Amino acid sequence: MRRGWGLLAALALLGCTAPPTLLAPPPPPQRSGFADMGAATQAMQREDGANPAMLWVQDGQQLWGQAPTAQSKACASCHGEVVSLRGVAARYPAWDTLLQRPVNLGNRINLCRQRHQGQPAWPAEHASLLGLEALVGLQSRGLPIAPPADPRLEPFRERGAALFSQRIGQIDLSCATCHDQLAGGRLAGVTIPQGQANGYPLYRLEWQDLGSLPRRIRNCMTGVRAQPLPAHSVEMVELELHLARRALGMAVETPAVRP
Repeated sequence: MRRGWGLLAALALLGCTAPPTLLAPPPPPQRSGFADMGAATQAMQREDGANPAMLWVQDGQQLWGQAPTAQSKACASCHGEVVSLRGVAARYPAWDTLLQRPVNLGNRINLCRQRHQGQPAWPAEHASLLGLEALVGLQSRGLPIAPPADPRLEPFRERGAALFSQRIGQIDLSCATCHDQLAGGRLAGVTIPQGQANGYPLYRLEWQDLGSLPRRIRNCMTGVRAQPLPAHSVEMVELELHLARRALGMAVETPAVRP
C-alpha cells in the first residue's frame, strides 16, 4: 500500500490526470464516479437541461433521421424510432460476425455507416459519431449493464483483464493500481474513482467536451508515460470488455458528466 501511494505521488508530480447476460460477480462494492462528484456537478448530470452532453444528443437525434446522401438510408429507415434500441448500449461490446471479433458501440455505428449507408467511417472522437453514440446510450439510461454471455467473447475479455492489471509506462502503474487497490483514496486533493465505465460517452469538465471511453483510457495511458492504444484497436475493445464485466449490474448513466 505504501509503495502504491509513492507511485501515485510521483504520478501527481508528473501531471496524470438481450442476449443472455454474463453471470459473474463483480468486485464489491461497486461505486459510480457520480458518487465522488460535488453537488453542483451531480446536479448538472441529473438535469438534462443543464447537462452539456445533451447538445451532442440533439445532434445525434437529427442525424438519426437524416440520410447522409440522397441514395442512402437514415438510421431510422432500418431501426425506426431510436427508443427501439433501449437496452442495446448496456450490452456492448458485442460480437461482430463478419469481423469475427468484438466491437464497441462506436465501432458498431461506424460499421452500420459503412455497410448500410455506403459512407466512410468517422474518425475517433468525431462529433457526429459521439452524438449518435450518446443518443443510443441515452436509451439505456437507468438500465443495468448486462454484458452478453457469449463464449466467443471470453478470450478477448480475459486479455482485457490481463491488460487492466499489467503495469505499463515509465511510471510503472496499471489500471488496477489506481482504480482497484487505491480507489477511494486521495490524489492531489481529488478522490481516486473506481473508473467504472457506466456513463460513456460523457462530458468531462476538464475537457470542456464530450468524449468516449477510449479517449479516457488513452489519457490515462499517456499520464503514466505509456504508448496509448489506438482508439479503434482490438486491444482497446478487449479492455472495454473487461470494464463492462467489472461494471456488471451498474446503472447506465449515459451521457454522464465528470470533473
